[in-house]
Amino acid sequence: DVIVAGEDVFRDHGYDGATLSRLSEATGRGRASLYHHFPGGKEDMARAVFVRAGERLAVSLEGEGGPEERLDAFLGEIEALYDRGRRNPLLGAMVLGGGWPRFAEELADAFRQWTDAFATLARAAGVEGREARRRAEDAVARLQGSLVVTRGLRKPAVFRRTLAELPDQLFA
Repeated sequence: DVIVAGEDVFRDHGYDGATLSRLSEATGRGRASLYHHFPGGKEDMARAVFVRAGERLAVSLEGEGGPEERLDAFLGEIEALYDRGRRNPLLGAMVLGGGWPRFAEELADAFRQWTDAFATLARAAGVEGREARRRAEDAVARLQGSLVVTRGLRKPAVFRRTLAELPDQLFA
C-alpha cells in the first residue's frame, strides 16, 4: 500500500516534487515509518515504485491465453491504471520530473521490460524477430506518448484511441 500511494505522489509531482511530507501524507505513515521501510528515504521509495511499475505491467502480458488475449488483458489494466488517460504517466513524470539523472538505469529497465513483453507477444503472434522488436518499441513510445498528449490536450480520447489501435500496430 505504501508503494502504491508513493507511486501516485511520484506520478503527480515527479521525483523533485515528491517531498517526504507529501509521501508521508499520501501513505498515512510518519517519516520514521517511511525510513524504516525505505532506509534510503525518497530515493529507495522511488526505486521500489520503478520495480513495481515495470514488473506489474510486464507480468500481465505474460499471463494465460494467446497473444491477443494477453494484450487485451494488459490494455484493460493499463486503461484502469491511468484512469482512461486522466492520470499522469509515471515513467514520463519521473523522466521529466527530475528523476532521470538519478534513476537512468531503473527507468531504462522499466521501458525495456515493457518492450520485451510486447516483442514476446508479437513473436507469439507470428511477427519475425527484428520486426517484432521494432513494433514493440513503437508500441511503448506510442503508449507513453499518448499519455503525455492526452494530459496536455485534456483529451482522454487520444489515449483510448491508442489503446484501441495497439493490437493492429503490434500484430498486423
